[in-house]
Amino acid sequence: MSAPAQRPSRGPRAEPLQEPEGPDPEAGAALVEFLGTAVLLLVPLVYLVLTVAQVQAGAFAVEGAAREAGRAMVTADSSESGAERARAAAGLAFEDQGFAVADGSVSLECSADPCLTPGATVGVRTRLAVPLPFVPEALRGWLPLEIPVTATHVATVDEYGTARS
Repeated sequence: MSAPAQRPSRGPRAEPLQEPEGPDPEAGAALVEFLGTAVLLLVPLVYLVLTVAQVQAGAFAVEGAAREAGRAMVTADSSESGAERARAAAGLAFEDQGFAVADGSVSLECSADPCLTPGATVGVRTRLAVPLPFVPEALRGWLPLEIPVTATHVATVDEYGTARS
């Protein structure tokens, strides 16, 4: 029998690494860096989500207010009571999304005189200034920290009804 082949020598053997004496000065540094980075990234992201949600609520409010104000106007008995009903309906739509009635505005425009002439149209324009979240009132006087949101709706008076003043 022949002797097994010898492997060529690869040089001096590396000694195993030795653990340093005492606590590691880098222990826990990754956790601190991760938490710092997470806070720096998550706080603006959460604020952005809150702002977008607030603006979306404002968009829902003005759209609903315009639609309901138009419906209230064209189904009223008179132009005067229709305007009151339209403003009340718009106020309910603003409140439904968490905005004060005084923050929004409603304007009506009729295509005929009197406004509730059969076949005439009533244009409704609603506007709301959506405030940015967590901004103090003191700063709002100095800087424009509100996002204006508007909506329009055109409602048609019933063609087969009677003329109402």
